[in-house]
Amino acid sequence: MPETAHLTSAARIRQAALHEQRTPPRRAVPPPREGGPRPLLKGLLRTARPKQWIKNVLVIAAPAAAGRLFSTHALTQLSLVFVLFTASAAAVYLINDARDAEADRAHPTKRHRPVAAGLVPVPVAYAVGGALATLAPVAAAWLTSPAVVALLAAYIGMQLAYCVSLKHVLVVDLAVVTTGFLMRAVIGGLALGIPLSRWFLITTGFGALFMVSAKRYSEAVQMAGKAGATRALLTEYTTGYLRFVWQLAAGVAVLAYCLWALEEGGVPHTSVLPWRQLSVVAFILAILRYAVFADRGTAGEPEDVVLRDRALALIGMVWLAMYGLAVANW
Repeated sequence: MPETAHLTSAARIRQAALHEQRTPPRRAVPPPREGGPRPLLKGLLRTARPKQWIKNVLVIAAPAAAGRLFSTHALTQLSLVFVLFTASAAAVYLINDARDAEADRAHPTKRHRPVAAGLVPVPVAYAVGGALATLAPVAAAWLTSPAVVALLAAYIGMQLAYCVSLKHVLVVDLAVVTTGFLMRAVIGGLALGIPLSRWFLITTGFGALFMVSAKRYSEAVQMAGKAGATRALLTEYTTGYLRFVWQLAAGVAVLAYCLWALEEGGVPHTSVLPWRQLSVVAFILAILRYAVFADRGTAGEPEDVVLRDRALALIGMVWLAMYGLAVANW
């Protein structure tokens, strides 16, 4: 009996094996995906980083500093420049994500980006990014000054070079990101033909370097012991070096702003209070408050730092009010 049972069992196993060979294996059916253009458009919009567009508000910095913000011509030109710069930045984001799609899929956070997740095909991201990178300077050549066209073309070229290779070069990566902020602040003045003060350029440039290096320092602190969790270049920086950079940049920005505030420039003082000099207090408080987050290693995107901290947002509003009163000479 046991032998018969053993033979029967062996026969069943052979029969099952033969059946399995003759029957084609079932393929796993992927979960249904929403069809149509809407998911693709949503993915393209997400890839264009709408949250980052707030940085492009810097285009009003130079006209605001010169007191030439509130006129129909100025508002029209600045709105146009804002749209063109946003399109240029979106082009860079699309091309960058298409280029890094494979690497992003292995990243715990970046794998959710639309291109890496497959929501936006890589060729489509390249095509839309290339179209925006071409159309933005062409539209600028038709609607704005040659200086704006040159700056937009330089920004796109620099950022694409950053995506390809410059983001892997020590110090140069900090300089490129900082220059991107400075270009945003400069392009508004170029659009309206406003001469740019040396103090404006120094304060804006080193203020941008302060925020960029503070963000890098925070990333380096948070990635300690987590190799591969973020950009590889951070492993070549030391936290001590990045701390030195943001402290140096903060010091230069404060010094340049103080020199602007204390320089009368031959203009008689007719305002109710010395708003230029008083604005130094708010400016320094804002730098010191931001430095708290940098020192803790929690200074991420500049807009996130400002919007999530009520005290910093309040200090910023007070500084803007004082700065506006100084420009208006009220």
